[in-house]
Amino acid sequence: MRLFVALELPDNIITHLGDVQQRLRCTGQHPVKWVRPDTMHMTLHFLGDVAPPLLAPLQEALAAVRQTFAAEHQVAPPTVHLGEVGAFPNLRRPQVVWVGVGGDTATLSQIQQAVGVACATLGFPPEDRPFRAHLTLGRTRRDVSSAAYADLGRAIEALPPPAQAQWSPGLPYLFQSTLTPEGPIYTRIDDAH
Repeated sequence: MRLFVALELPDNIITHLGDVQQRLRCTGQHPVKWVRPDTMHMTLHFLGDVAPPLLAPLQEALAAVRQTFAAEHQVAPPTVHLGEVGAFPNLRRPQVVWVGVGGDTATLSQIQQAVGVACATLGFPPEDRPFRAHLTLGRTRRDVSSAAYADLGRAIEALPPPAQAQWSPGLPYLFQSTLTPEGPIYTRIDDAH
């Protein structure tokens, strides 16, 4: 099973992200494969192909992370908001188009680190890049020309920031990714207990 750990997004945030996608689409014919809004989430840790015997231990480890953070933030849950639109690795060569996340990103980082530690105890390698809270809007297609990259980078840079929508990021869950010709299908795998 192809698995990852993520935070779900509320419907109003998904709507705002879809609006940002639409505004970018209106700026030209960009070579971007857009993420379907109904599949948007905040990835904390990509696990890859996981053997079925590791599923229950992963669920138990994530349940412990959720319990810890739920108890810590019961009275004052963290609040985050949509930030600027940007791209990885940069606007000169935008391969991943995203919307940043602002607000209590320190708590998001703590949750991501706790997920990483829980996964590492089961033998999963740590993420190879520092965590930067973002929500992916799309990825550029392969074999993109320098001119197309530059055009997309200028469109991203000129885009006004999205609405200042706030939400409480919730807790991490395990998701299965099933790749299909129409795009990936993500299914949350709830704990058996």
